[in-house]
Amino acid sequence: MFALVDGNNFYASCEQVFQPALRERPLVVLSNNDGCAIARCAQAKALGIAMGQPAHQLKEYVQRFGLQMRSANFGLYGDMSARVVETLREFSRRIEVYSIDESFLALSGIRDREALGQDIRFTVKQWTGIPCCVGIGPTKTLAKLANKWAKKHGGVIDVSNASERELILAQFPIEDLWGVGRKWSVKLHERGIFTAEDLVQAPSDELLKAFGVVMTRTQRELQGRPCIGLEEQEPDRQQILVSRSFGKRVDCHAEVRQAAASFAIRACEKLRRRGLVATGVWLFAQTDTFRPELPQHHPSRAISLPVASSDTRIILEAVRGLFRGFLRKGYSYKKCGVALLDLSRPENLQHDLFQAPTVGNEALMNTLDAINRKFGRNSAGFAASGWKANPAWGMRQKNVSPHFTTSWDELPRANCG
Repeated sequence: MFALVDGNNFYASCEQVFQPALRERPLVVLSNNDGCAIARCAQAKALGIAMGQPAHQLKEYVQRFGLQMRSANFGLYGDMSARVVETLREFSRRIEVYSIDESFLALSGIRDREALGQDIRFTVKQWTGIPCCVGIGPTKTLAKLANKWAKKHGGVIDVSNASERELILAQFPIEDLWGVGRKWSVKLHERGIFTAEDLVQAPSDELLKAFGVVMTRTQRELQGRPCIGLEEQEPDRQQILVSRSFGKRVDCHAEVRQAAASFAIRACEKLRRRGLVATGVWLFAQTDTFRPELPQHHPSRAISLPVASSDTRIILEAVRGLFRGFLRKGYSYKKCGVALLDLSRPENLQHDLFQAPTVGNEALMNTLDAINRKFGRNSAGFAASGWKANPAWGMRQKNVSPHFTTSWDELPRANCG
């Protein structure tokens, strides 16, 4: 039996936890560089604000309805997500963190599962301030479906009972089903499949022939037959990419190099946190694709490392080499990124008779990581990144909230008396 716990309007809820004045007002969280809405509270949804709606279209809502807009604060959201997950571990030892706001829990030996779901909701809200919904079912697909249904039907839904489940499946739109998507839903509609129950009753051999094994697996999951197990450990990635659009167009090549160095440093931190090493580096940059009248240039280069490494110094040296002749004079760049390729665990590398399988100063990197974990990111680092608080290539974040849980200087303050 599975439970899916999903934080309601998660980014917006994180903002509201530490800013109570926002709880009764329409609120949206904006994407990187304050581009568009990526999260909306219930009041903002009621105003008709769409996901992905550009920020410049929301000014009317600010004037007419007092809409509040906040720049994305992913440091805050990531920390709040970790707090929610730790709370969920009080209810199950086996957890799959599916996304920043969703987690699957394995349930066993629970008789009153709906009461457990209510207990989870209450505890998460009390301990973290984040409201959530809980969907429970014999498969992950059914738990996901139940969670979506719970958002409009009381916050907790258990679909483990087959007869009760049929009533919900018959009303559940096929396009809202986990793993179906808009493209497949159109093809399913052409075959007369409009609800989850229609998919359950469809001939399996025809589904296999038309859509492949993924759709037949979804059908079996809807029938209550588990096909997708719990992934308690994230599988090793094949690459780690760090990229970002700049807050404004940048024509200074040195500043673009600094941005790439910062992204390489961040990628290496992620690499070491996962216990992996890389044997390749990819670098790319882009001019402003939304301004086609401007000169366009989209360079991309990659290099193989002679020996696998997770040492930031070695990766930065590779990036420095890739940058020679990489950019063009007279062009303004809007984005760049660095990816670490061909990742593996050191113990899985094939050893060479004449050299070690990896290279780098592991102790130095561990020390850097420990300092940054204790005192905050960029407390210790590399001069190649420019070491500026607000670089020219930095993101545009005019309305970012304080880092309430990750910075000593920005802790919430309570005034008494």
